[in-house]
Amino acid sequence: MKGMMKAAVFKGIEHMEIESLEIPSCPDGGLLVKVAVCGICGGDIRNYRSGLRNGKTDQIMGHEIAGEVVEVSEGVSRFAAGDRVALAPDVSCGECYYCRRGLVNLCDDHRMLGTHFSGGFAQYIAIPKIVLERGFVEHIPDDMSYDHAAFAEPVSGVAACQEYNRISYGDTVVVIGDGPIGCLHMEVAKARGAFRTVMLARGRMEQARKFGFEHLICNKDPKEAAEKVKALIGPGADVVICAVPNAAAQQQALELVKKRGRVVIYGGLPGSSPMTTLDSNKIHYNEIMVLGAFSYSSTGLEDALRTIEEGKISTGKYLSAKVSLEEIVGGIQMVTRGEALKVLVDPWA
Repeated sequence: MKGMMKAAVFKGIEHMEIESLEIPSCPDGGLLVKVAVCGICGGDIRNYRSGLRNGKTDQIMGHEIAGEVVEVSEGVSRFAAGDRVALAPDVSCGECYYCRRGLVNLCDDHRMLGTHFSGGFAQYIAIPKIVLERGFVEHIPDDMSYDHAAFAEPVSGVAACQEYNRISYGDTVVVIGDGPIGCLHMEVAKARGAFRTVMLARGRMEQARKFGFEHLICNKDPKEAAEKVKALIGPGADVVICAVPNAAAQQQALELVKKRGRVVIYGGLPGSSPMTTLDSNKIHYNEIMVLGAFSYSSTGLEDALRTIEEGKISTGKYLSAKVSLEEIVGGIQMVTRGEALKVLVDPWA
């Protein structure tokens, strides 16, 4: 397909420009997709503020993508022009120690759409053969909108995290963070049968309230919040999930978890400041497990689309606003100020 397209191009820290670029060619063994919507992820915001890996610039970011296949390379049989597809960012090598054991999210040569490959903040995205073979491209169910399909990527990670941590009946779960990921953790924990779920919220209390969470505690004063949590759940939580990229939340989690409980770090800190301080005596004497959780298995996106299709996630409650490419920085600011949970970018607006 020949012609020009618009794209929001990351030029450097807190510097995004709208450019007119040639529509990419359909790669050998790959696809060309017309982007319908692309969600603004917390990772996109972190990269916008702190920079991409290795100082990379002149990149199209965005990885929560839904769109329509417009061209298919010869030899590709799984997709056809006109198919509606959802995409997720991870691309594994398929050959390293972890890939050979099915742990594709831990790939030693892990790459991502929007970081190593051009992403979805553009009108079109080329999907190379390696992405088609080692990444995440799935058909969207017939009755699902593009907006809801684009939200499947964050659902994938949250669902995988809770599966890995085996959250189930009888568990008391505390979630620190009231963004879309925090709300998802609350919904998924409840769907998995958690006995009690508690959210510590700060900047988006009103957005979180619309989900009807049973226990929603203001976290502006962490000491006061901890006292309220302990009064509610006694000895502490079975699992505390840090759903914000914040070192202070990781420290706070140790105060909220019970002996032999688990603290789950879900949300990376900025690369320029990745270190945290945890009370190792508390971890040692209380036999607390501190775990990281990142990404999802090879069926993660497919499973998430099915979960949304079955109505287990209140998808519409997350989608706060839609902006054009020209308004993308404003969309980032909306999320940062706590005025929205999830903002979608419509590259055709």
